[in-house]
Amino acid sequence: MRRCDVLVVGAGLAGLWTARLLAEAGLDVVLADDRPAVDRRIRTTGIFVRRTLVDFPLPDELLGPEIRDVVLYSPAFRAVPFRSTHPEFRVARMGPLTVWLLDRAIAAGVDWWPGTRCHAIATDDRGVIAGLHGAHRGPLRARFVIGADGARSRVAEWLGLSRNREWIVGVEEVYRGIPLEGVPALHCVLSPSLAPGYLAWLVHDGEEIHVGVGGYPARFEAGAALTEFKSRLPLALSWSHARLVDRRGGLIPVGGVLPRIANSMGLLVGDAAGAVSPLTAGGIDPCLRLSELAARVTIDFLASANRSALAAYDGSRFRRRFSVRLGLRSIFSRIENPLLLEAMCAVLGIAPLSRFGQRIFFGRGSFPDVARFQTTPAWLGPADRYSLPRSSA
Repeated sequence: MRRCDVLVVGAGLAGLWTARLLAEAGLDVVLADDRPAVDRRIRTTGIFVRRTLVDFPLPDELLGPEIRDVVLYSPAFRAVPFRSTHPEFRVARMGPLTVWLLDRAIAAGVDWWPGTRCHAIATDDRGVIAGLHGAHRGPLRARFVIGADGARSRVAEWLGLSRNREWIVGVEEVYRGIPLEGVPALHCVLSPSLAPGYLAWLVHDGEEIHVGVGGYPARFEAGAALTEFKSRLPLALSWSHARLVDRRGGLIPVGGVLPRIANSMGLLVGDAAGAVSPLTAGGIDPCLRLSELAARVTIDFLASANRSALAAYDGSRFRRRFSVRLGLRSIFSRIENPLLLEAMCAVLGIAPLSRFGQRIFFGRGSFPDVARFQTTPAWLGPADRYSLPRSSA
């Protein structure tokens, strides 16, 4: 039976980031994912906000151009523009970025098990025994398990931790070769029919166009809504040379950080822990910050075997940071009348009140600051070979 210190289930952004940090600390880490490759079935848009770009080392070659502009549209497609004095967003090329992150994890010593599904976890006084199917079969014994397996985490169920109960579903297509005039921008549409409880979006950064919709699954059919949105886009797009490069979709938890996300057998990170902004559904910055804290807590706990080390990983404490956003999410989820959204957009267009919109789109608030790992410049390494060719459009 293979034995390890930590089994990480799921090789999305949270799993990759956490696994690398643990391996760099000298732990024996197995990273398992049911996908044959990490650049398959990517679920995130990959919009990195300024706070993340400042605080976390990422290869510039795998990030799109800077974006300062956001345009909010009412259900009738009346535009309300917002512009920041700072570059606020960059869209990562998520396929190449996840491959790059995996290579960094493997270089740190992570044992990568692709095409391997964890179908059961049992616990005893020596840790956990995970049942695995696929490329790596049979049981694996670990001292600790980390669930990075998404919004419907099975690890959370097996360990008796909290589980997500509220989410929206999003679907997105990524194109290259579509010329679009104007500066790079994030276009957001409020529409109770196209995106009930959330929004439809188009991100144009001069090289790629991401077009998608999100909303509560009981109130719309995401694929049909995306088709309709593309036919009604408030921008003139030339689709004749469009090249579809990716389709993405999945569940996005919007109930806030879950209250119980750790015990003596394991913990949760990323979407599995509900580490997503309840209001904007932005999850990358909370994901990375919570992953760094998770790695620190895991290292301390395994070194000391003292349960008090897990106290720092208390989801109830983090939920208090999101109380206002949870309240706004509750209100926003109930708006089904397009006239109310029209009025909301009109109010945000008034100069004194536009600051609220600025705060939503450009605010620095996110997941609480946690103690950071010191990362050497050598960790980044060259990333040119992972880059997509730049568009001539």
